[in-house]
Amino acid sequence: MNSIISRVFSKVSQGFIDLIVFALSLFAAYFIRFEGVIPDEFIRQITVLLPYIIIARALSFQAVSVYKIVWRYISIHDVGRIIKGVLPITAILIIARYFAPDRLAMLRIPISVITLEFLLVILGTAGIRMIRRLSLEATQRESATRRRNGAAKRALLIGAGDAGNMVAKELSQRPDLGLEVAGFVDDDPKKFNNVIQGIKILGSTAQIPEIAKRLKIEEAIITIANASSREIRRIVELCEGADIKVKIVPGMFEMLDDKVKITKIREVNIDDLLGRSVVDIETHHPDVEKHYRGKRILVTGAGGSIGSELCRQLCTYWPNELILIDKDENSIFEIDNELQGCAKGLRVTPIISNIKNAKQFETIFANSKPEVIFHAAAHKHVPLMEFNVSEAVINNVQGTLNVARLADRYGVESFIFISSDKAVNPTSVMGATKKVGEVIIQDIAAKSGTKFSCVRFGNVLGSRGSVVPLFQKQIAHGGPVTVTHPDVERFFMSIAEAVSLIIQAGSIGTKGEIFVLDMGKMVKISDLAMDLIRLSGFKDDDIEITYTGLRPGEKLYEEIMIDKERDKVTQFEKIFVAPPVDYVNSDLGKRLEELVAAAEKGQDAEIICHFQEMGIGYQGDWRGGGR
Repeated sequence: MNSIISRVFSKVSQGFIDLIVFALSLFAAYFIRFEGVIPDEFIRQITVLLPYIIIARALSFQAVSVYKIVWRYISIHDVGRIIKGVLPITAILIIARYFAPDRLAMLRIPISVITLEFLLVILGTAGIRMIRRLSLEATQRESATRRRNGAAKRALLIGAGDAGNMVAKELSQRPDLGLEVAGFVDDDPKKFNNVIQGIKILGSTAQIPEIAKRLKIEEAIITIANASSREIRRIVELCEGADIKVKIVPGMFEMLDDKVKITKIREVNIDDLLGRSVVDIETHHPDVEKHYRGKRILVTGAGGSIGSELCRQLCTYWPNELILIDKDENSIFEIDNELQGCAKGLRVTPIISNIKNAKQFETIFANSKPEVIFHAAAHKHVPLMEFNVSEAVINNVQGTLNVARLADRYGVESFIFISSDKAVNPTSVMGATKKVGEVIIQDIAAKSGTKFSCVRFGNVLGSRGSVVPLFQKQIAHGGPVTVTHPDVERFFMSIAEAVSLIIQAGSIGTKGEIFVLDMGKMVKISDLAMDLIRLSGFKDDDIEITYTGLRPGEKLYEEIMIDKERDKVTQFEKIFVAPPVDYVNSDLGKRLEELVAAAEKGQDAEIICHFQEMGIGYQGDWRGGGR
């Protein structure tokens, strides 16, 4: 009850203040027009018209909801609403000035008075609200400073663009965060010495160490929303050299809208320091959306890193049903639970099954009748598969055969096979099985009405069992961080990028094409380890890096495309298509039967012989799985 009375009293007091502003604005307009000596006839005009003008302006403000504006949060948008409330009455006064009949001559207010009154009403009503906001913010800052029992940390904003403006504005409204913005830096010379939100642009990023020392900066925030990895790396190194803590605004894959919120600002992480700029992949292209809307989509390996992200992103394309298949019940439980309610009307069907079980999969196809299939289920760990050769073949080769043949038999519209850069001139069992998978897809695609395609990409940051989580765990335990070789390099991409590529490929593949992403330069793993050590708050020599030697099946350098495959771009920027490569032998069916038969018997050495003889470019040095 008290709160209701308080709100009513607040609205009444606001209205009363506006009435005073309206009255004073009219008097002030006449006073200025006549330089302090108002003729008697105009004093009579003021006396007659004042009540009507005040009431009319109050009603106009009420009509456009000016009194719903919260004074302490008034913005430019709200000032626009005030102007909208002032204009109608001013327009009426102007019309009356020129068109009022002689008997209503009292309505003929001098145009200079009308103009001055218009400006004074806006200035008064908006100004008094702005003063209220500024006074409250000042009080809030003082209160927050007292609660902190100390001075705020001095912060430097790096990037004086739209994101920097938003961060500066929010920080000014959040004194409880304990950050005082000392200035901006930006590499655009035209911005130097300009002021944003009352904060000066002090110079370029190259001057960060000098500015930090002079202004006693303790923290820096990178406010360049789509900064390249090279730029972030350079800025982080400058800040580390100046002993400043660094944070960053989210990048494109984290920001679902154009607004930068203080709550979204986070620590710089390893994704930001990728050896290439993040590729902006336009997944919601109309043709891509049309391909998936209303379809029954089946995802194998749906509980894995790639499979689960596929399911999340596919939800946004309004499919009719998502059929989730994985052999691990916990993974399926988690992604099924997450997807519930993600899109209205979407059916999510979780199934525990193994792609090696052909009979069970045929039942699944007969019941669910999928229209689109993403085949992400696979054994992926290179060294582990060197010791489990037969299992790698049964899962990655026989499993792919099972799903691809069923897709052809049941008339599935499109089938997308998730491959790997390790399939190019494979030196590992895992890479060889992926290459055989690509050959299987291309062979079936040549004879099928189903649109088959393969997607080949490098390592995915943050996926299960990948190098970054391993390094983070080792750093948390105080080291050492284990790297296989000082010169080992890999391609990296984010899970979101990988899945975006897969979804696009599924919409344009036809006859077994292999789609690849221009992944830029490879990242040296030793540099990655060093970056993670620094980002974890340690100095270079705090955590030891030890080199353990290449593991079985590993290369020093991965390849994403072989020369004869590097051919043409697609309609999607940075996505290339490698045309189908004909299998060099004519006995693929027989070879696959022998390969699977050897795997079922556990004949690992026989499998390696098949890899060497199949013409898939296998270059492995398998030695019986010995460590």
